[in-house]
Amino acid sequence: MAGPAAPRRPSGSMPWRPAFALADIPVDWDRKAAYSEQAKALDATLQRLAAPQRQTVESQYSLAVVMLFKRIPLAFKLRTALGPAAFDELRSGEETRFGLDHYTAIFSDPYLQKATANSLSLAAVSTALTVAIAFLIAYGIHTNAIAWPGATRALMFLPLVSPPVLTAVAILMLFGRSGLFTHTLLDQTLHLIDSDRTNIYGLGGVVAAQIFSHVPVALIVLDDVLRRRDGRLEEAATGLGAGPVTALRHVTLPLSWPGLKRAIILVFILSLTDFANPTLIGRGIPVLAGVIYDQITAFQNHGLAAALCVWLLVPPLVLTLALETIGRRRRFATSGAAAPGEFTPPLSWRIGLSVLAGGFVLVTVAIYATMIVGAFVRSWGADWTPTLAYFTGQGIDNGLAGTGYGSSDRSMASVWGSLQIAALAGPIGGLLAVLTAYVAERVRPPGANLLAFTALIPALLPGIIFGIGYIIAFNTPFGFASLSLLGTSSIIVLNIVFSKTYVGVLAARAALQRYDPSIEDAAESLGAGLFDRFTRVTLPMLRTAFLLGTLYVFIEAMTTLSSVIFLVSGQHKLVAVEIFNHASDSNFGFAAAKSLAIFVIALVAISLIWRIERNAERRREVPPSRSLRARGRSLPAKAAS
Repeated sequence: MAGPAAPRRPSGSMPWRPAFALADIPVDWDRKAAYSEQAKALDATLQRLAAPQRQTVESQYSLAVVMLFKRIPLAFKLRTALGPAAFDELRSGEETRFGLDHYTAIFSDPYLQKATANSLSLAAVSTALTVAIAFLIAYGIHTNAIAWPGATRALMFLPLVSPPVLTAVAILMLFGRSGLFTHTLLDQTLHLIDSDRTNIYGLGGVVAAQIFSHVPVALIVLDDVLRRRDGRLEEAATGLGAGPVTALRHVTLPLSWPGLKRAIILVFILSLTDFANPTLIGRGIPVLAGVIYDQITAFQNHGLAAALCVWLLVPPLVLTLALETIGRRRRFATSGAAAPGEFTPPLSWRIGLSVLAGGFVLVTVAIYATMIVGAFVRSWGADWTPTLAYFTGQGIDNGLAGTGYGSSDRSMASVWGSLQIAALAGPIGGLLAVLTAYVAERVRPPGANLLAFTALIPALLPGIIFGIGYIIAFNTPFGFASLSLLGTSSIIVLNIVFSKTYVGVLAARAALQRYDPSIEDAAESLGAGLFDRFTRVTLPMLRTAFLLGTLYVFIEAMTTLSSVIFLVSGQHKLVAVEIFNHASDSNFGFAAAKSLAIFVIALVAISLIWRIERNAERRREVPPSRSLRARGRSLPAKAAS
């Protein structure tokens, strides 16, 4: 006698798995098999069940459908009526409890394992190539192997005042499916390739984008190290018969090792936590930073995202310990002041280093030329008609050939919103840096060293961790939902200030260590209190550190992405986040226009700070007698007025 027919599966086999779980009946088919194979296995399993068991499973089917397909919309619909814990439980369909499930998921989930392998391999390759290229360029600059070293250094540092996704956007505009070289030149004009198949997308494109993005950062560290080197040691080595390779290997590299370690760790962290370049260029290549971004923005799964952030800390820590162990017993130092020396690399080296540096300078110029041109043409790669539409909210439709395609984030409002955030965060960050350094160096209360170290922690940790940390910390502070800062500008300002202040703290502490404390002691002996000593004596001495801290926080507030992308809201948008969104949607005109606006604002800020510092130096150079005579000549005019 034939067994009972399998029940009809109206929505496929997927909802039957939770239906079996609700009925306390184990699933005996391979859940990783193909859909068609799972469907056949489901039919066989249902036929083997006894009638009461089958009825129980069928009765749970409707609930299983709601759990799979209706649960998340229902959770968001009832979000205001539910507490945070109940909302997360309904949204995720998981029981809220303590456990290590989120931490162990990286070992059991094949997708997370693949993302981990991609992240580590990508970071390793990008770090090795980036640091090697940066060192060679810095070496060429400081050995006069590269022509126009000052101009080369300045052009190489330009990306530091631009949004982090600008390089990826420019690479896509040049080498993407609609790129100027791949589509317009090689495909449409020369008919050499098919740009839909041959383009920059993929792992190689991600590596290239990370190299061009992170070489300036590594160059800062290595440029400072090689500037402090004693070039006479290389002369002595060559005088003793060592060739250029031997001198580089046994003299220059060992003396540069402290800087190389810092550059390797810094670039490794930046590459490991980069989600913008893999998302824009490496589409389809999962990385841990991209998984974290998806878990926060798409699934609101803060628990798993936080656990993955903790795992992101492990590789940099292991790398740091390994690099500190290497060469621990071998110390290299120079006696006396740094001197450039007269060592000159061979001609073949000079040619190779000049080609390398020149290539990177040309790429940098091409990136900014692409940004400038892309901001003023109607449609990149298709319609080169000049337009100003991307800079005006009213002209959005004109920029898209009158199609009416557009939304609120295609205006320049986010630029002015970011400027307001930066104008507020910059001075606060600069003042906080000076205060922190003053307390650590002069007041020295209990725990002063811990305070100074805490201010430097953001320099050691990825920015994405601070973004997620602020979401968790300020969602319901101290258990009070009324104190939540999510969706406000306050949480963005706090995040930027406390994560970017460390540069000002380092500069202010270095300045305080140079000044004699007896100056403040003299003010105290004349009756000045702590507040008067700080505002009238210490703060003027720390003006340069204050300006540097303010400028750094201001520029970072305009360009930062990873730490604030999770904190923006419909009422408070940041231009760097919108540039990333535009690039993801291939709206290159808007991305280029906003990138250009940020770049101009950053240059204006740098020029303003330089002008303030320059005027202050000129005032210090004026002799006191001349200053008094000038004031005396101005007294009659003032009295007459």
